[in-house]
Amino acid sequence: MLDLTKLARQMQGLSQHLSQEAAASRQRLELAQQHFQKAIESQNEVIALQEKWRDRILFASATPLEPLNTCIDIPTPPKVHTVIATDGSQIAPNHHEIAYCYLLNIGRVVLHYGQNRYPIMDSLPEVFYRPEDLYMSRQWGIKTEDWMSYRRTASEATVLAELAKGLGSMGAGGRGAGGQGAGGAGELPNAQCPIPTLAMVDGSLIYWFLEQLPTDARDRILPPILEAWQQMRDVQIPLMGYLSASRNVEGVNFLRLLACPHPAPDCVSYCPNQLEKVPCKVFEPLRDTALWTTQLKPGQRGPLWRSNNRILELYGDQTIYFCYVHVGTEIARIEIPSWVAENTDILNQALGLMLAQVQKGYGYPVAIAEAHNQAVVRGGDRSRFFALLEKQMIKAGLKNVGTSYKEARKRGSIA
Repeated sequence: MLDLTKLARQMQGLSQHLSQEAAASRQRLELAQQHFQKAIESQNEVIALQEKWRDRILFASATPLEPLNTCIDIPTPPKVHTVIATDGSQIAPNHHEIAYCYLLNIGRVVLHYGQNRYPIMDSLPEVFYRPEDLYMSRQWGIKTEDWMSYRRTASEATVLAELAKGLGSMGAGGRGAGGQGAGGAGELPNAQCPIPTLAMVDGSLIYWFLEQLPTDARDRILPPILEAWQQMRDVQIPLMGYLSASRNVEGVNFLRLLACPHPAPDCVSYCPNQLEKVPCKVFEPLRDTALWTTQLKPGQRGPLWRSNNRILELYGDQTIYFCYVHVGTEIARIEIPSWVAENTDILNQALGLMLAQVQKGYGYPVAIAEAHNQAVVRGGDRSRFFALLEKQMIKAGLKNVGTSYKEARKRGSIA
């Protein structure tokens, strides 16, 4: 039980620390704005410097593909459209439970607007209990709990692609150019899926965790994801990753190229083994969103950027681009595959549908929120899962079925 009386004594020191940090943050932001203005004036030169020394730069910085002072109003989406989303949750394996297994639950949502059609809002559970599911990752030094999370990411992409293919095949067989949704504002001619459609996921499309995985482990996670993305590309349904409260600094790191005091941004030569205390790190820990709050108005997006994270070299022709959008309540980071970014019509339409989702969800995309609600495994669901498992184990003739004494005691106090 939390002792609030003792905790209250520490609050004064915490509030003083936060006040000091707020003042320091304002100073960092002012410094970043000064460098931002310099970068606008010499953008091409900085990009050339970045490209020339990219193999010697030890921090991740993105490349702007449009002028840094770009502020574009996002167009109004068509009234007739569809949004699909997936999200995942899990029950982790526990040696103290009646059986050592884990469960992945993928929530899926399909929302139709202006079409008089029922939505899809459900989840797809899957239980993993075989030795190869539980212990295979240990050969690479990966915990089962972490491996479960990686597999969940791949499953979310696979289920999203299945939803997209279903909409694409239905559109090809049941609607022509003059079908429902044709002629809507901003709509794209698409024989496969004539209804403007957007596929959304919660979080980044850049899977940073893959950098730490051995090649054999990575080959079991990334290829299914890229295959799912390709299937969405085939039916021309744009994919978008939505990041709320993003902590990314790829854009701010671009300004570090101007803050470098050395003749060239050659980190390997001038700042070896000094990743934490380097002279160009004058904005730390300022985030991209803090900078773009000063540049964008509600309903606007900033410039497109190409991420240069090394893991994207494995993505082939599906590298990731991103931009920052003022959605009204916050600055959101929007990530998209290259084929979406390179088609202005598809990009504008996808951003319009995204912004409409945020408005419908009162600050957060409603499709992603509902996919989460469908996926989340609550305490009651967990209890029913293990009760069902216990029933099946007893039915199979197993004896001494039950939780450990530790788990049983933790669930109820005798005090």
